[in-house]
Amino acid sequence: MTETSDRSVKNSIFAAAKAAENARNGGNPMAAGGGLPQASRDQIGIELPVADVPMPSRGAIYGSDHPLHNVDVVAIKAMTAKEEDILMNRTLVRRGTVITELIKSCILDKSIDVNDMVSGDRNALMIAIRITGYGADYTPQVECPKCELKQDFPVNLTDLPLKELDLEKVDQVAPGVNEFRFTLPMTNRVITYKFLTGREEEKILQDMEAKKKKGIIQENLITTRLTNCVTSIDGQTSRDAIARFCTNMPARDSLALRKHIDANEPGVEMTHDFTCSSPDCAHSEVINLPLGASFFWPGKI
Repeated sequence: MTETSDRSVKNSIFAAAKAAENARNGGNPMAAGGGLPQASRDQIGIELPVADVPMPSRGAIYGSDHPLHNVDVVAIKAMTAKEEDILMNRTLVRRGTVITELIKSCILDKSIDVNDMVSGDRNALMIAIRITGYGADYTPQVECPKCELKQDFPVNLTDLPLKELDLEKVDQVAPGVNEFRFTLPMTNRVITYKFLTGREEEKILQDMEAKKKKGIIQENLITTRLTNCVTSIDGQTSRDAIARFCTNMPARDSLALRKHIDANEPGVEMTHDFTCSSPDCAHSEVINLPLGASFFWPGKI
């Protein structure tokens, strides 16, 4: 089996499902016909399952001095009551940092700054952690795009594949650098962009929340995201110049850039085949999987 096909076998968050099974069998690594090859011992001597989670970026966008440089997998421990306390912490929820703290608590290599991880790598860890805590079954409520019927939509989280960074499809500025070139089709301007980190994503959400409290309804989500992703325009790195350009960019260029980033950003493929449960509708299409409150607080545990 080739390296690529071998990795694809693990691409459905994978060892985390084994961790969940291991946890249900009392933390015995050999229970249920063989569990995980690893286990961690916490401060009271309980063996906690450990899962190796593949990184969608494969560590290719972290510098040589970064602990994730060229790292394929990151080890996590299974969720415990301690992590449930984190999820219940209203202050963390209000600040928008609850997922960061959850990942920090479960990741084994404490030299990794979770805030510096690109969002796609964080999402892989988040989904794997959820699987270790509550299993792979997730049933959000969705609305049929055609008939608008609200219905339960059962999903097995282990079926979600990784969307790995393919360096052959992007023009990386330099090895180990989270920066890529793209030529806009209409204006022919050469821009560079980056994939946002957890810290940057949280900052955007916090700024939006602060404006909301002041009664400012933010309707410029496209330009806000592009302004944060774009790092230069024809070599010009001024943030003011970038903001002005992103605001006034021709729609054709904006759409092309957003499609390019979405197609190549590493992460977990959060789309799923949907068929309406109403026999009078039975509409089918691929929909985005919502991550509602039930993602970390399923109705049945």
